[in-house]
Amino acid sequence: MSQTASSAQLDADGRLRHLLTLDGLPRATLETLLDRAQAILDGDERNARLAGVAVCTLFFEPSTRTRLSFQRATQRLGADVLGFDASTSSTTKGETALDTFRNIEAMGVRGFVVRHSADGAVAALAQAAAPDTALLNAGDGRSAHPTQGLLDMLTLRQAKGTDFSGLRVAIVGDVKHSRVARSDLQALRTLGAGEIRVCGPAALLPDETTLTGCAVSHDLDAALDGVDAVMMLRLQRERMEEGLVGSLEDYHRDYGLDARRLRLAARDAVVLHPGPMNRGVEIADEVADGPQSRVLRQVRNGVAVRMAALEALLA
Repeated sequence: MSQTASSAQLDADGRLRHLLTLDGLPRATLETLLDRAQAILDGDERNARLAGVAVCTLFFEPSTRTRLSFQRATQRLGADVLGFDASTSSTTKGETALDTFRNIEAMGVRGFVVRHSADGAVAALAQAAAPDTALLNAGDGRSAHPTQGLLDMLTLRQAKGTDFSGLRVAIVGDVKHSRVARSDLQALRTLGAGEIRVCGPAALLPDETTLTGCAVSHDLDAALDGVDAVMMLRLQRERMEEGLVGSLEDYHRDYGLDARRLRLAARDAVVLHPGPMNRGVEIADEVADGPQSRVLRQVRNGVAVRMAALEALLA
C-alpha cells in the first residue's frame, strides 16, 4: 500500500483516524489495539462506547466471517449497524463505490467498514471522507486485511506470550494473492518476530520486496522444522484454472499440512488459518480439528479485535 495511505491513518496527534493497513503503523499502536482486544475478552465483551454512532458495513465483495464478525463487534459496542448488500444496491445500476459511500455518509453515518476487490479502494474512499468519518479496511484486493492481521497476532500472543523475539513462524501457501499474508507479514515484522519463514510454490510467492527479511522455501518439510506457529493460507481454486498449480491432490501432497508434517514443528506449535478452509487441500481434517488448531480461537478473537479497532476510531 502507498505511503500516502499509510500516513493518512494517523492524525496530527498520532491517533488513528482510519485503519487501512498495518504497514507503517507504530509498534505501540499495534500493541495498544492488541492489549485492548485482550481486555475486552477478559471481561468487557459488551459495552456501550459507541451508543448512538451509526456504522455501515459496506461490502462490495462476498464475505461471511468478516462481515458477521464486524456486525457482532458493532452491536456489542451499542452502535447502530447499517448493512449493505452490493448485489441489491445501486452499484448494479452503475453507481460507483465513491458515490455509494458519499450518499451513505450524507445520511449521518460516521463509521464505515469496507471490503472491496480492488487494491487501494478503501484508501481512495478515505481520502474523500469528511473529517469526522472513519474507515476501516475489511480487505481490499491483494493489498491488506488489517484486522485479520491483528487477530492473528492476538492468537499468537495468547499461545506464545507478548514477546515475539524468539518466535519462529511459517506462512504457507498462496502468499502472492493473499491480503491476509501481507498484513500478517507487516505485523510480525513490526512486533519483532524472531524468524519468519514463507513457503509455497514459486508461482504463488510474491516479489522479493514483499518477502524482505523472510526465509523463503519451496520445501514444506524444511519450512516447518522447529517452528512455533504455522499459518496456513487458502488455495484459491482459480489458481489451478490459471495453471499456477497442478491438481488439488498434487498441492496437498506438496504443501498440505497433515499430522505427519505437523510433527516436524515444535511440540507445542499452533496452527492458524484465516478461513475459509479447503479441507484435504492445504490442511487435513486431523490438523484443522486437532488440539494444536487455533482456528476457532481466531474467530472469537476477531470480534474482540474489531471492537478494539472500532473503539479506537469512533469512541
